[in-house]
Amino acid sequence: MIVAENLVKEFRLAERKPGLAGSLATLFTRKHRIVRAVDGVSFTIPAGSKTAYIGANGAGKSTTIKMLTGIMTPTSGRCLVRGIEPYRHRKTNARGIGVVFGQRSQLWWDLSVPDSFRILHRIYEIPDPVYRRNLALYRDLLDIDALGTTPVRQLSLGQRMRAEIAASLLHDPPVVFWDEPTIGLDMVLKDAVRHLVNHVHRELGTTVVLTSHDITDIAAICDSALVVDRGRVVHQGSIRDLLRTADRRSVLFDHRNATAPERACADIEQGLPGVRASSAEDGRIRVDYPVDRFTSRQVLAFLLERFDLVDCYAPEPDLEDVLRRVYGGGRPGTVPAEIPCRPAAGGA
Repeated sequence: MIVAENLVKEFRLAERKPGLAGSLATLFTRKHRIVRAVDGVSFTIPAGSKTAYIGANGAGKSTTIKMLTGIMTPTSGRCLVRGIEPYRHRKTNARGIGVVFGQRSQLWWDLSVPDSFRILHRIYEIPDPVYRRNLALYRDLLDIDALGTTPVRQLSLGQRMRAEIAASLLHDPPVVFWDEPTIGLDMVLKDAVRHLVNHVHRELGTTVVLTSHDITDIAAICDSALVVDRGRVVHQGSIRDLLRTADRRSVLFDHRNATAPERACADIEQGLPGVRASSAEDGRIRVDYPVDRFTSRQVLAFLLERFDLVDCYAPEPDLEDVLRRVYGGGRPGTVPAEIPCRPAAGGA
């Protein structure tokens, strides 16, 4: 469905020296640097999947999405969406995708949301039954009618995002690209958006590509993840596989021993060097252990030997902690994002 092959995107940026003298110098001799926002990215996203495209700010996520939607042309490599090169066949590609960019509108700025929808109805040649069905769904889940006839430019960010999300799905596209779709939405509407995209996926088999810094969005919508760091893919697989890369795991337990929680935590940390033990808010004790030193079997065996356990479970690693480690740590084979460029003689 979606394929990227050694996808590279570079931007040529002028370097300017500070001060008046520096500004005058650039009139005669300019230096440039090449910033590589996407660095040889390759991946395949199968049809019908819901994939989170994850990375820190500046990792190249939005640039990649813009190439997949045909807004940008790669410097080298290529990408295919439903067998189409998006930047070569922009109109054909646009008819088969839905797009939401958190800070850019696809609606008509001076028209109301209903008027924008009527225009999209004609542009995409949406069959009337499909159009009416989708409007009814948006009324139910997103309360679209509450936006009334207010021009898009006068809507709040949250109101506009509701309309943008509805517009991206109005023509039943086989693929949707959502870049920070829940920005500006309250908790109730975020839940509604998550329910909507999961409903559409279930009913139509829509392929979903989501970029978001909202961990709850990722966990509620996606079943697989592409993680990029400094323009390169560092993980591709299921969310569960990503969680398995955690360098620390946890066990929470309750017990019948008369030992005070502080004493119990100290005994655990002494008996298992390198672990952290703490009292949880519900009275349980939480044990965080490094996976390169202990297995869950070893930790549980230690606890069973020293405590009369009444409850014990091992939660999934925290996705936010896993991603923080990926973003913060260097990866083997990572190259500098900037490539020096020779000074350009003359004015331009």
